[in-house]
Amino acid sequence: MTTTDPAPATGRAGRNLPAAIGVGVTLGVVALGSLFFDRRWFLLLAAAAMVTAVLELGGALRHADIRLPTPPLVLGVLGVIAAGWFAGGGGVAVGLALSVLAVLAWRGLWGPRGYRTDVAAGAFTVGYLLMAGGFATLLVRPDDGPFRVLAWLLVVVASDVGGYAAGVLLGRHPMAPSVSPKKSWEGFAGSLLACVGLGVAVVTWALGGQWWAGLVLGVAMATAATLGDLAESLLKRDIGVKDMGALLPGHGGVMDRLDSIALSAPVAWLVLTGLVPVA
Repeated sequence: MTTTDPAPATGRAGRNLPAAIGVGVTLGVVALGSLFFDRRWFLLLAAAAMVTAVLELGGALRHADIRLPTPPLVLGVLGVIAAGWFAGGGGVAVGLALSVLAVLAWRGLWGPRGYRTDVAAGAFTVGYLLMAGGFATLLVRPDDGPFRVLAWLLVVVASDVGGYAAGVLLGRHPMAPSVSPKKSWEGFAGSLLACVGLGVAVVTWALGGQWWAGLVLGVAMATAATLGDLAESLLKRDIGVKDMGALLPGHGGVMDRLDSIALSAPVAWLVLTGLVPVA
């Protein structure tokens, strides 16, 4: 008599749902705990996540014969976050510019073969991951920074949860079938409704802002998170990988978890800085 191991529980969206929920809750507790215990611990956590994502991206890009200049990018993550904490927006801008220059110089040591492609991948990483780390730092830097980061992260999570639930229950019309076949317009509607509802709630209750600022935040986060998700799906299809890593059960790698978060960070900073005065 032979036995077989049970297959992991997966839903229509193709993920191991119990594992995904467990990992997501654990990450949320750790992030919020560090955020309200000491903002510097949150920045250390953000730096660790960004460094891991850079390494995962470098490994994935090797499938497409692209060599990402990871050493200057890892140092750039740390430098941009530190510069943002101590010097604000100007520090982030200088850190990003120096990171690009470091990529150009470091990759030049390897010779001319593949230089343009590798440098382009490095510049993409600066604009995608390092910039996200910088804007996350700018969000947490004010006196009410923990609540600003809370608003950003909760609304992005609402986008994922609302989109997943609506997509599984109602999804019929693919949004971009050649890029992400399981992402539907019904799912996007669910993301939008969830983001607007939670955005209004968290901006009015946690930040003392106007309800319409929460509405703008919700619409902006749903749009940015969806575009970030589609952009990473497009990147993974281009280089021929299913996930960027395997560190997080039910999610893939850290890079897979940061897809919607990274692109939404500068948008959240722009909306909250422009529409919600610091308490």
